Amino acid sequence: MAKITFLGAAGTVTGSKYLIEAGGKRLLVDCGLFEGSKQLKQRNWDELPIDPATIDWVLLTHAHIDHTGYLPRLARSGFRGPIYANAATQELCALLLPDSAHIQEEDAQYAAKKGYSAHKPPLPLYTVAESHAALQQFRMIPRAEPFTISPQFSVRPHDAGHILGSTWLELTIMENGKQTLVVFSGDVGRYDQPILKDPESPARADFLLCESTYGDRDHPAGSVLDELAEIVNATAKRGGAVVIPAFAVGRTQMLMYYLRQLEEQQRIPHLPVFVDSPMAINVTGLYMNHHEDHDADFRQQEATGSHDPLNCHEVHMTRSVEESKKINDVVAPCIIISASGMITGGRIKHHLAKRLPDSRSTVLLVGFQAEGSGGRALLDGAKYLRIHNEQIPVRAKIIEVGQLSAHAGKSELLRWLSGFQAPPKQTFLVHGEPSGLNGLRDAIASQYRWPVTIPAYQQSFDLGAM
Repeated sequence: MAKITFLGAAGTVTGSKYLIEAGGKRLLVDCGLFEGSKQLKQRNWDELPIDPATIDWVLLTHAHIDHTGYLPRLARSGFRGPIYANAATQELCALLLPDSAHIQEEDAQYAAKKGYSAHKPPLPLYTVAESHAALQQFRMIPRAEPFTISPQFSVRPHDAGHILGSTWLELTIMENGKQTLVVFSGDVGRYDQPILKDPESPARADFLLCESTYGDRDHPAGSVLDELAEIVNATAKRGGAVVIPAFAVGRTQMLMYYLRQLEEQQRIPHLPVFVDSPMAINVTGLYMNHHEDHDADFRQQEATGSHDPLNCHEVHMTRSVEESKKINDVVAPCIIISASGMITGGRIKHHLAKRLPDSRSTVLLVGFQAEGSGGRALLDGAKYLRIHNEQIPVRAKIIEVGQLSAHAGKSELLRWLSGFQAPPKQTFLVHGEPSGLNGLRDAIASQYRWPVTIPAYQQSFDLGAM
């Protein structure tokens, strides 16, 4: 009988890993890192409950680190099979995985230098070399056409509208002459947003895994352009910097798009904009190359050729550490966009150590902030933020702009689910914290009256018995 085990994103928004077993074969859908609290991050170091060498294939929904960042560790631990992904996801992973490894190596070196790690010596979860080795196992699958993995598994991807290359998956399981259809939502994107196409809706499934990041609430309905303009102008008037922790994939590109729109409309001054993430710089190039993901409005802007829609007038792409450090010398108003989006590592921590104590500056939170992350601490009103073993006072203004989220809100998730012609036998809610999981469960029960299960970490289900 086909079996599913939830090895991640169960009761939390990170670490997506779903193990499907059928006909003596094992397929892992997504392979993400746990991020956030110390307890969650410890799971990255713990051994999986199964031997990675016994996994036959990995199949990816999209490239974000909470869906792909464990791949080098999986390969290091014995996984030798193919990693299936579409072209855009494969190209993004070629940037994301080495960058993730590099950040871990840098953080380990810094911890050793400062002597604040419990490990002697501090080590990265995996190295840049190990990330490159895992990339050799990638195999390309079609963007939207059916693909046969084995006699037991075949898949058809659909647009998810979350980031470049993002998909939700129809996985057909064949065992003992019986066919079972499982839909994996991946991360569902927003409707009517710039750059990417809207998410497609599924029509049928025997079993559904649906993300619940914002399952308990909707995003604010106000104009993101109005809010951004107000924040930038107010901060510039005070003489401060707008510091934006932003994911390098998706969020940085959307921010640049909106800032350029405001400049073109002469609603904000042409401030220096520092994109301080080598990976985000490279990702922006991929966004411009993969036209198959672009919506009609973005394609029309590209066709006019009047300006680069993902670049501001006075943009500085800082790749080297030396260039990044020089941003500390900028005393005039400016905008700094840097990773990571939840303030869990990377260069953004250095910028916050410099700018958080400055009451003239603004820290702009533009995405989901998981429990235990630096971003959640700021969102919850922390007076100090621990950065590199120092307590940094928080005097800058902390502002959240929920409209910039790349995850569907509660109503958008229900809209995505509305395409089903018949209810799934069982809906598993994943990739959410308890409030999001419970909120979406109650909404589905009220609106659709479907059976819903919220699986626990490492819990297994026999699909043939349900």
